[in-house]
Amino acid sequence: MEAQTEAELCFPLLVNSSCRKPMNHPETFFIYVLFSCISVVTVALNLLVIVSISHFRQLHTPTNRLLLSQAVSDFLVGFLLMPVRIRLMGNCWLWGSFMCALFRYTSFIITSSSVGNVVLISVDRFVAISDPLTYHAKVTQSRVQACVCLCWATCVLYNGAILSDFLTHPQLYYSCYGQCGNVLTYVSGVVDVIITFICPITLIIALYVRVFVVAVTQARAVRSHVASVTLQASAGVADMKSERKAAKTLGVVVLVFLMCFCPYFYPSLVTQHTSTTFSAFGLWLLYCNSCFNPLIYAYFYPWFRKSIRLIVTMQILRRDSCDANVLH
Repeated sequence: MEAQTEAELCFPLLVNSSCRKPMNHPETFFIYVLFSCISVVTVALNLLVIVSISHFRQLHTPTNRLLLSQAVSDFLVGFLLMPVRIRLMGNCWLWGSFMCALFRYTSFIITSSSVGNVVLISVDRFVAISDPLTYHAKVTQSRVQACVCLCWATCVLYNGAILSDFLTHPQLYYSCYGQCGNVLTYVSGVVDVIITFICPITLIIALYVRVFVVAVTQARAVRSHVASVTLQASAGVADMKSERKAAKTLGVVVLVFLMCFCPYFYPSLVTQHTSTTFSAFGLWLLYCNSCFNPLIYAYFYPWFRKSIRLIVTMQILRRDSCDANVLH
C-alpha cells in the first residue's frame, strides 16, 4: 500500500509536500495525438504566413504587417504553449516554480498580444473603409510597426504588473510540489478579463459595425452612379471593392476569434469555480484559434495560396524570388 501511495505522488521522496499525479483516462492517448497534430499544423501554417509576408515584397503592406504580428503570436502558441500543455495532461509539473512562473507569464503575454493584434487589425480596416482617400497617408509602414511594437511592449509590461507578486514569490501560490495552475484570484481575474477582453472586444465590435454601415453605404452609392462611372472612378470602385473584401476576410477572423476566446474568459466573469473539463475545453479552443487563422487566410487570400506553392516547391530559394508576382 505504501509503494502504491508513493507511485501516485509527483515527487515520491517528498511524501508530505508532493502533489498527487492526475488520473489517466482511456482516451488520454487519443487526446495526446490529436493535440500534438494540432500543434504541428499550427506551427507549420503560421510559419508559412510569416515566411510569405516577410519574403515577398508585394506583401509588405501595412495590413499584412498586422497579419504578420498575429501570425507570430499564433506561431508561439503552437510552438511553445501547446507542447507544454500537452506535456501537463495527466502529468505533474516537474520543472520547478521559476519555470512555472516563466511559462504562465509567457502564456499571458502571447494571449494578450493576440487580442491587441485583432484590435489593430480592426482599426486598420475601419480607417481603410471609412476614409479610403487618406488611408495610405495615415496608415504607413513606420506607424504600423510602431503600433505593433507598442502592442507587444504593453502586453509585456501589463502582464508583468498583474503577475508581479506571483513572479516574485511563485512558491506561495501552490500548496504542493508538482502544481502549476491558475495564478489569479477571482477579483484579479475579473479585472484582467475586463482589461484584456471586454474592453477590446467592445471596441472591435463597435469598429466592425461601423465598417459594415460604411461598406453598405458605399455599395449603394456605387450602384446609384454606375451609369456615369468614368475610367478613373472605375479604378476607385475597384479599390473600394478590394478594401471591402479585405474587411470581410478580417471580419471572419474577428468572428472566429470571438468564438474561440469567449469560452476561455466566460468562467472568470460568471463563477469562481468551474469544472476542469470546461476549463481545458476553453483553453484548447483558444489555442485552436491560432490554427484557424492561417486556414482562413488560405481560403480567402489567393496570394497566400500562391505563396505556399512557391515556398513548398522551394522556388523562394531563387535569387529574385522576393520580387515574384503573388497578387495576380
